[in-house]
Amino acid sequence: MRGKLTVQFALLALAWGASFLFIKIGLEGLSPAQVVLGRLVTGAAALAVIAAVTRQRLPREPVVWAHLTAVAVLLCVVPFLLFAWAEQHVDSGLASIYNATTPLMTMLVALVALPGERLTRSGLAGLAVGFAGVLVVLAPWQGSAEGTLAAQAACLAATSCYGLAFVYLRRFVSPLGLPTVAVTTVQVGVGAVLMLAAAPFVAISPVQLSWRVVLSVTVLGVVGTGLAYVWNTNVVAGWGATTAATVTYLTPVVGVALGIVVLGERLSWHEPVGALVVLLGMALVQRRTGAATQRRRAKNRTPQDSQRRRETVVGD
Repeated sequence: MRGKLTVQFALLALAWGASFLFIKIGLEGLSPAQVVLGRLVTGAAALAVIAAVTRQRLPREPVVWAHLTAVAVLLCVVPFLLFAWAEQHVDSGLASIYNATTPLMTMLVALVALPGERLTRSGLAGLAVGFAGVLVVLAPWQGSAEGTLAAQAACLAATSCYGLAFVYLRRFVSPLGLPTVAVTTVQVGVGAVLMLAAAPFVAISPVQLSWRVVLSVTVLGVVGTGLAYVWNTNVVAGWGATTAATVTYLTPVVGVALGIVVLGERLSWHEPVGALVVLLGMALVQRRTGAATQRRRAKNRTPQDSQRRRETVVGD
């Protein structure tokens, strides 16, 4: 079982890391909105097949659909559009580096929106280190062109949307206890419907299809937006959320490497240095947050919980 999860973890890192390469190639013949439209439609189709095969029942309550529509906007439509637009002006590798700021953005939003979230001084220091790394990546001392700065700001806006979406999920969707595949199918499906409705207004640019473009958008949707959600769910269930979150350490490595090897992109010294600083800050935040969570669980654990835990260990 562990070997299977290891393979899925590796595939997840490859899928999410390669997404930025596929976006860049898709932009060779499509507009940003058309790339997102293709990504969401193919992703929704893949998830619908998975839900049907696994016999996942979709939620029917209107309030659940309303919450998942908000998630679809924050987790799919808006950030996908922002990253696709940004990659017209910045390398795919740089976009993947900015994607690594997602946990920092999530923690920042959680501190504001979730009353129960608290960080130690070391955790707050981790946030500060992480955002210092963002500044190193941004390299304001270089005086980048206006379009490049706007694109980098769009990448950070996209990860801010991810942060808002994850906190929204935790506060309004997770307590409902719904199956993850069903939730993801509705979420991506609603995003696809929203993009289809907006297509006559935002996706009307001329299309220049090639096998590279078609293949990239298809893989981006089926693998990066479909299968990857299932792999992530399995890894979280098997290894826990904290360990599963370490995939974020690998996705920028994959994204940068593919950008250099496949597209011939060049890496400035400050980009990997800044990325390492961001990951260091993220590691500090996760370590302190995880330790605090364990202390709270130990404090609230009852004697019955301890007895069940001992019985489980013996049973294994």
